[in-house]
This record gives sequence, C-alpha cells and structure tokens, in this order.
Amino acid sequence: MGNWQLEVFKLGLYISFPVGIFYVFNQPQLFEEWVVKTRRQLYPPIDDEGRLKFKEEIRNRRRLQMEKELLEKLKEVEK
Repeated sequence: MGNWQLEVFKLGLYISFPVGIFYVFNQPQLFEEWVVKTRRQLYPPIDDEGRLKFKEEIRNRRRLQMEKELLEKLKEVEK
C-alpha cells in the first residue's frame, strides 16, 4: 500500500483523465464534417423548382377530380 501522496495522485488521475479525454476528443474539428454531411443527407436543401412542380401537379389532380365530380352531378341532374 502507498502513502497519502500516492492516493492523492490516483485521485487526481481518476478525475483528470476523463476530463482530458473529453477535451481532446470533443473538438468540433474532429466531427464537424461528419455532422454536416449527415445533416445534408437527412435534410436536403429545399428545391424550389421541384416543390413548385409538386404543387402544380396537386392542383391539376384536384381540378381534374372536381371536374369529374361536377360532370357526374350534371349527368344526375339531367336525368
């Protein structure tokens, strides 16, 4: 068994080792590129042209559906 100086050294090592490892490996430069790449994969930039095409397609489908329903109602009324 060691004396009190050894125990103080061990306690200091037990406390400073995790803090030092956290400081060294938690630098933004180490994982910033990975985070940016992953974020771009999960949340791609908004494509205005694609979004506008999608909205236009939805409008066309709704218009066609409404026209179809109106024609059916007109046929029922004419009978």
